[in-house]
Amino acid sequence: MLQLLYILAFTILAFLAIGNLIRNLITIGRDSHKLHSRPQDSITSRARMHPELLDDTGRIIDEPLLVMRSMTMEDAREQLDSLYNQSPGGSDE
Repeated sequence: MLQLLYILAFTILAFLAIGNLIRNLITIGRDSHKLHSRPQDSITSRARMHPELLDDTGRIIDEPLLVMRSMTMEDAREQLDSLYNQSPGGSDE
């Protein structure tokens, strides 16, 4: 009898979780559609933007915020070795 109660409880939880997932997907779809339909330079969209995405004058930055350069394995090993040697427990060979 206890097993049937567990199966019933987990079935109900599974239906609730799937319903919540579908509701969230619909909400995200609506929000993204509203965001694309608005002009990007409006006051409301700028007021809700994160401050790091705006320059000093309040305009949206269109350049990449993180630039990574590719490095060789030797460069990475040299940098890791120098960090290790500079640490308090590192060896100075």
